[in-house]
Amino acid sequence: MFPISLMLLPFPFVAAERRASRGKAAKNPGRPLRVVSLPREVKPEVTRVSRLKPGAPSGATRRTRAAGPVPLLSRRELNRALLQRQFLMERTPLGVPEVVEHLVGLQAQASNPPYIGLWTRMARFELEDLTRLYTSRRVVRATLMRGTQHLVTARDFRGLRPMLQPVMDRAFQQSPYARALSGMELAEVVAEGRRLLAVEPLSNVELGRRLQARWPERNARALCFAVRNAESLVTVPPFGTWGVGGEVEFTRAETWLGGSMGPAFPEDEVVLRYLRAFGPASVKDVQTWSGLRGVAEVVARLGTRVRTFRDERGAELFDVPDAPRPDGDTPVPVRFLPEFDNVLLAYADRARIISEEHRRRVFTINGIVRATVLVDGFVRGMWRVEREKTRATLCIEPFASISRADRVALTDEGLRLLACVASSVPTHDVRFARVS
Repeated sequence: MFPISLMLLPFPFVAAERRASRGKAAKNPGRPLRVVSLPREVKPEVTRVSRLKPGAPSGATRRTRAAGPVPLLSRRELNRALLQRQFLMERTPLGVPEVVEHLVGLQAQASNPPYIGLWTRMARFELEDLTRLYTSRRVVRATLMRGTQHLVTARDFRGLRPMLQPVMDRAFQQSPYARALSGMELAEVVAEGRRLLAVEPLSNVELGRRLQARWPERNARALCFAVRNAESLVTVPPFGTWGVGGEVEFTRAETWLGGSMGPAFPEDEVVLRYLRAFGPASVKDVQTWSGLRGVAEVVARLGTRVRTFRDERGAELFDVPDAPRPDGDTPVPVRFLPEFDNVLLAYADRARIISEEHRRRVFTINGIVRATVLVDGFVRGMWRVEREKTRATLCIEPFASISRADRVALTDEGLRLLACVASSVPTHDVRFARVS
């Protein structure tokens, strides 16, 4: 039997994400730090790119430093930059496709979270807005960054999926699935899976069962994921739409979208898009978000297309020059984030949004990332909706005391959330649990 995390996610990235987030985080993310020993500008900086010594891989580069000022960004400044670029400081008037592309996709392990992620970021959003785009094939749900499920536009999927194929291959080769199929000619398995999916969409279980009919001595789930690794598959509605559960069915992207995949997006451009939505960020942050290797070389190639900063711990950060970087004391509204929200999964160092103490409560051992509450820009609690026949209650579990003003703001925002996600229920309430 395979680990629970492998049953929840396409590939076993959960342990890697845990390892990436074990660094020490400050205990109180909501209060500004006083940095005494580090001046506002730290030396050295100026970045140059040079070729590596003979024998290095073709096109490889390295960074060298010369004396020069490197701006220091506090944790609160990084927090405000993230909130503004993620439309969490002020809701955006942009439409769903534009928001999804700016964010380079929405995390989508479950059906409902992408809807709430858009609602909390957009000035005008109704559940049907996303469902309509999904069923009309303008957005798709598929395995992408880190080998996890994302909702992206069809245009982005055609370029992102082939670019991320090395990530898929590496994850598969390191998984129990590859060991279970040792000695097989995987090209035959993939060809058979392609033939089966050309007939009709299939679930993981059904695809594995039909493949096992040809190779009865092999594990059905491993056979299925060999096909899912090699083929560009997308989820077929209604699964992935609001409130729809059950067994997921997949089909080939070429069948669903028409035409062929590719060309693959250049890694340089995808890294720049990540920085516009999540920066400033380190090389490790980009690697954590994407699953790509060789990110340092990609950043080196960008040259003057990126600026260099440092955080309070001295880590080197990169950003696009013209991106907004608000003051750390900029007021921000309270926000409700869905399960698996992008901002909690896009960094190796998550201190800009959640403390390590709180991360251990939000990230469960079986790979679930719970829905969270932002107060003053940082995760300060979790939330869930309890439904009865005539009542929907938004239950907020704070991690620390919340001021009266913030409770009022959370109540108002919570009632607006319930009006969107529980509109058919006549009575809406917001309830705060005791600090735990």
